[in-house]
Amino acid sequence: MNIVMLGKPGSGKGTVGSLLSNQLQIPHVSSGELFRSYVKKAGEIGKKIDEYISVGNLVPDELAIKLVEKRLLEKDCINGVILDGFPRTRNQAIELDRFLKKQNQKVDIAIELNLSDKEIIDRIIKREVCTNKECREIYNLEFKPPRKQGICDKCGSKLEKRDDDNVETVEKRLENYYATSAKLTDYYKSQQLLYTVRLNLHSGKTSEDAAKDIKKYIEKK
Repeated sequence: MNIVMLGKPGSGKGTVGSLLSNQLQIPHVSSGELFRSYVKKAGEIGKKIDEYISVGNLVPDELAIKLVEKRLLEKDCINGVILDGFPRTRNQAIELDRFLKKQNQKVDIAIELNLSDKEIIDRIIKREVCTNKECREIYNLEFKPPRKQGICDKCGSKLEKRDDDNVETVEKRLENYYATSAKLTDYYKSQQLLYTVRLNLHSGKTSEDAAKDIKKYIEKK
């Protein structure tokens, strides 16, 4: 099964995607983490990517498609994948469909997480992420704080705040999202693949609850 996670930056795609990954036993592939891994490796590709994501701009379609397709050819993705942060444009969605068709696969469902801009900003600027590449658990200092400050509950590794998790960059990322999201959601809606989950950080509904609801919907489908 191939699942696409849609939604604003910071809407919880990573957290919900990881939960679904455990429940459905298919890998969760975050394009953001994938791109940042190339930045850390440096080299020409890393420098190109950093020029875009450090200021909140989207990685160009050609480069994003190339790197994601390379990741999808790895053995752990043979039975499906949960894609988080890709596609971000209608063109990327079309290219993803073409790529999957060559592998005799398709996108089975597109899940949109809907959260207000104010909550998005609050969530991102208070976000910390586990530095352990095998864990990458996400925390929020207000809504989901770690038991011990600066330390991951799951693996005990140090937590870090991403350099691009600041108000100015988040606002730029939201601006880019609105410029592309309508066409993307319409693309999946036209194929009857779109499933929208409305979230509210103060409602008491957790990411775990959202993941359970999505899993039930997928099982019914």
